Amino acid sequence: MSTSTESTTDAPAPTAVPAKRIEGRSPGRIAWDRLKRDKVALTGGVVVLLLILAAVFAPVLTSLLGHPVDEPHPDQINPDLGLPKGPYGGISGDFLLGVDPTFGRDVFSRIVYGARISLLVAFCAAGVSVVIGVLMGIAAGFFGGWVDAVISRVMDVLLAFPQLLFSIALVSVIPNSLLGLEGSGVRMAILILVIGFFGWPYIGRIVRGQALSMREREFVDAARSLGAGNVHILLRELLPNLVAPILVYATLIIPTNILSEAALSFLGAGVKPPTPSWGQMLSDATKIYQVDPTYMVIPGLAIFVTVLAFNLFGDGLRDALDPKGN
Repeated sequence: MSTSTESTTDAPAPTAVPAKRIEGRSPGRIAWDRLKRDKVALTGGVVVLLLILAAVFAPVLTSLLGHPVDEPHPDQINPDLGLPKGPYGGISGDFLLGVDPTFGRDVFSRIVYGARISLLVAFCAAGVSVVIGVLMGIAAGFFGGWVDAVISRVMDVLLAFPQLLFSIALVSVIPNSLLGLEGSGVRMAILILVIGFFGWPYIGRIVRGQALSMREREFVDAARSLGAGNVHILLRELLPNLVAPILVYATLIIPTNILSEAALSFLGAGVKPPTPSWGQMLSDATKIYQVDPTYMVIPGLAIFVTVLAFNLFGDGLRDALDPKGN
């Protein structure tokens, strides 16, 4: 008996298994985890990042892989036909995307610098639309009454206004020098202001609808009961809860702005030559596309890939930031 008792008492006590620590995840971490599972959206995001890097480092890329953007190469043009020498618009090891039929300029360099114009106009115009749209939309949704009525009617008028015709008319009367800007700088400023100003009603309607539902929430009533004023509620309570839809819409409005800039440049209301623009290149290609379709395909493909990448990334970002998603 004593032996069994001693063996029982000498046996080591079982060690307790430590409980696994539960780590909380922030909304940003949850959104990033969802976005990582969407391979299509990540692919679009990578393409967008590469396009931005190409636009920022355009001088480096053209010095390594191309030629100066405005340098003509008449030796690459067939004097009898007025077309690039060689097949596919003169594509060769020295000219990766061929040359333009007019002056023999490097198409690769013009595509890269054209991305700089398109992205700059698109991003700046999106910033103008977001700032105006958020301010107007949150004011209309929060205050309601006559404020909501006036802002809503202004939105309706702007949505019905012919943006393209107004831009063309405005460009025709604006001088070549304005507020220290000259030539293409003036045209770019006009494009940014016009596209951004006529684009804010879209995000304004979204923000207005969100603000209408949020102003009746408990956290707003709690802030009021603690003595918070309207400015505090707008900036500290409503605006942080609107970051997700604002971010998603800003991502989705950029490709729309790229198409708008290309359309205005195609119609002659964009930047002035010789500053390269994708829409301007398409306009020049309409004269020779039957005999040299490559010069139309390349800028058209650049617009298509850019817009598609932004849309795919924007859709994935919307799904990742959706609190009702899986």
